[in-house]
Amino acid sequence: MNESPDTPQPEARKESLIDYPSPFPIKVMGTKAEGFVHAVTTIARQFDPAFDASTVELRESKGGNYLGVTVTVTATSREQLDELYRTLSTHPMVKVVL
Repeated sequence: MNESPDTPQPEARKESLIDYPSPFPIKVMGTKAEGFVHAVTTIARQFDPAFDASTVELRESKGGNYLGVTVTVTATSREQLDELYRTLSTHPMVKVVL
């Protein structure tokens, strides 16, 4: 038996806690800088052409140096969300994606 206990079983991969399509909020944190919100919303729109920028929520850190941006996209697949997270995470202005 060569399978490790951490190896996902095929049926576990198919299960999802998300019903697609579904609204899906993503929190993005980065340095409070000009263009940060625009960068995040532009990426969101790449993965959800119907993304509504009026739903964006902003939260400034206590010290005012960082900004939290919550974007709600319409999730259509696990692959779409994975790629969206990867794209946001690799943007130079982004520190954390939750």
